[in-house]
This record gives sequence, structure tokens and C-alpha cells, in this order.
Amino acid sequence: MDDPEGTVSYLLRLVVPDRPGTLGAVATALGTAGADIVSLDVLERGGGLAVDDVVVDLPPGRLPDRLITAAQGVPGVVVESLRPFSGSLDTHRELELLELLARAEEGTAVKLLAAELPRVLHSGWAAVLGGDAASAELLAASEAAPTFNGTALPWLPLTAPRLLPSDDDWLPERWREMAIEMMAAPFGGERRTAVVLGRSGGPAFRRSELLRLVHLVGLAATVAHLPPA
Repeated sequence: MDDPEGTVSYLLRLVVPDRPGTLGAVATALGTAGADIVSLDVLERGGGLAVDDVVVDLPPGRLPDRLITAAQGVPGVVVESLRPFSGSLDTHRELELLELLARAEEGTAVKLLAAELPRVLHSGWAAVLGGDAASAELLAASEAAPTFNGTALPWLPLTAPRLLPSDDDWLPERWREMAIEMMAAPFGGERRTAVVLGRSGGPAFRRSELLRLVHLVGLAATVAHLPPA
């Protein structure tokens, strides 16, 4: 994301040793590379490791590869992915979305949810689908979402949340080539709709992100006065 001062934002997904001082060392290393940390989300912790999403601003002219070199210069740190980032950096993203849904006009909640979820959950796009495998219908979508036209979706109707990794057998070849990672959760409504989030080129969604999606769409359905899934 470019800002008025010309900086560019990147999202780093880091796997780091879960011990005191590690994040401080990473912050120092990234600062030495010219980066400014503006947001950090802890996705998972366990087994002596933590998975963190770190958004940084990098001045123009600085190569983003330097971020990888700097972060992995800290013992035990692995950069799982690095990609350009755009969207809100507000730490209260979920609350803002729920407030918008509470004030939304009747019939607009689904479109609003699809439009806003990518910035809340750091995905590339979001879509809301209805129907079943033979007759899936795109009900709402954010910018950059695929059309799903003519795409077989054997996991519909969705009865439970699930990860949809880029190596699943059902994915069209062109989606595999783009390494499209997805996750989906049932959403409120009589049509048994599903919310799908995706991003190209990884990183793969983790189960902690899926649980966060389930929690958020459940709250969204309640706030928007939609019937349960």
C-alpha cells in the first residue's frame, strides 16, 4: 500500500521461537533494513513457536527482499511469506465491521460483509456463495474475487467451516497455477450460504484464521439480524 510519503506496505508472515526477546530482535533487524512496523497480529502459539503477521512500511527504493534477509538473520526465525499489503491498519477492524453491519440498510449486509472482510482478515478477496455444488450462485463479492462461473464446488452446501488449500483436487488448473489459497465458513441465511476468503500466492490459511472467520461471521449474522446458518 502506497502512502502520501511514498512508503510501501508489506505483510510478513513469520514463524518465530516463542521466547522473550525474539520479537524485539526481529523489530530491531527490520528497523536496520529500513522498515517501520505498523501492525502485528499473533495468529498461533504452541509447540515453542508463534506465527505472527507483521505489516511494515518500507521507504521507496528499498528492496523488499531485504526484509526476508533481516528477519531470518534472527536465530530460529523463518519468513513464511512476504507480499504487498493494502487495507486498514486499525487494530479494531472487527469492531468497525460489526458497527457497519449494525447500521446497514436492509438487504445490504451480505455485500458489505464481502467488501470489508479482506481488510479485516488480511485476505486478497471475499465472496458469499449460495446454492449447492451443481448450482452455486455468487451472491456478493469484493474486488479481485473470481467469478466462480462454471466452477464445480463439490464442498457446497457447506455444513462446517473448512480450509481449501491450493492443492485440493477440485480446483481448476488456472487456480492451481495462481496458488489460490481459500477458507470457507457457513453464514446465516435460509439459503445456507457460505463466506469464502482467498488470496493468491499464499500463505496458506491456518486453522486459527479459520476459527477467527467462523467467530466473526457468526457475530455478523447476529448483528445484521440474519437467521442462523
